[in-house]
Amino acid sequence: MEDTPRSGTGVPKGTVTQRAIERIKAMITDGSLEPGQRLPTERDLAVELGISRSSMREAIRALTVLGVLEARHGSGIYVTALEAGDLLETFGVVADLSRGPRLVELLQVRRILESTATALAAARITPEQLAVVEGHLAAMNATDDPEEILAHDLEFHRAIAAAAGNETMAAILEGLSSRTFRARVWRGYQEEGAFARTRREHAAIHRALAARDPEAARAAAAAHVGEVEEWLRGQVGP
Repeated sequence: MEDTPRSGTGVPKGTVTQRAIERIKAMITDGSLEPGQRLPTERDLAVELGISRSSMREAIRALTVLGVLEARHGSGIYVTALEAGDLLETFGVVADLSRGPRLVELLQVRRILESTATALAAARITPEQLAVVEGHLAAMNATDDPEEILAHDLEFHRAIAAAAGNETMAAILEGLSSRTFRARVWRGYQEEGAFARTRREHAAIHRALAARDPEAARAAAAAHVGEVEEWLRGQVGP
């Protein structure tokens, strides 16, 4: 068994822990561990994989933080359902903590994905889903309260991402569009009198969705995020 490396061995402890992480991930990939299945005990798993218990414990802790494993009190450690939303939560952390030029980069990524998701939604959206989008647009138009506009803006785009029918894309966009991230970007943007522009841009997206026009939807969404991106670029500099 690989004991936790000691000083002088030349093998960083993180290397062994990473190896344990990769071994558990491989067991999930090859079907040895299925979603919802209980892991062997920490001791048995360490023996099976030839890894020290301390490194195995760290690997399990890391995979739990990433949403791959979950601890159930009094029951043990289980593989999660491996839903995209759980596995991609770290996108939200990156968005919430980024500053300056990194915020512009994140908006660039969001512009690409948002325009693609909106185009997909235009081809796939159901009448019920379109009604949800319309409801949030109407709510945005009925208030000048920045917090309410922010909340309905978030739900407007979330409903469109759901209508696109791609859970992984929706999960990434959820992380890139967290309320904290939006609040940081939009607070200054809205202070410059952009309410009317925002409403027009959302209305253009809605019209394209209602017309079931993917290319118009793609262009409207790209223009909407692009406006915010250009404003932010001017705030943080080149």
